Amino acid sequence: MPEAIEIQLKKGALELCVLALLAQRDSYAYEIASTLADAIGMGEGTIYPLMRRLQAERLVETYLVESPAGPPRKYYRLAEAGKQSFSTQKDAWTSFSGAVNQIVFGGAK
Repeated sequence: MPEAIEIQLKKGALELCVLALLAQRDSYAYEIASTLADAIGMGEGTIYPLMRRLQAERLVETYLVESPAGPPRKYYRLAEAGKQSFSTQKDAWTSFSGAVNQIVFGGAK
């Protein structure tokens, strides 16, 4: 049962994590996937559909960068709507995680 909870927590936080990484700097999908795999154990296959959805929702924009070793890489950057979504989601996460921490670690009334 705990594994199912961990999976749901990761899925719920995935979009916020991607937006947070792109708020720090533009990146390509494999780099984002590698960072998330190292940090929270998210599989690479989960990232690509999310990146397509974020692009379709116009939260991210793409551009190509020539690569000296192979084809050009598709980079992602936050669109204005993505910046707004990140801010909203970050505020919601802060409020929600603070409330959960208060309940889990004591002090809730």
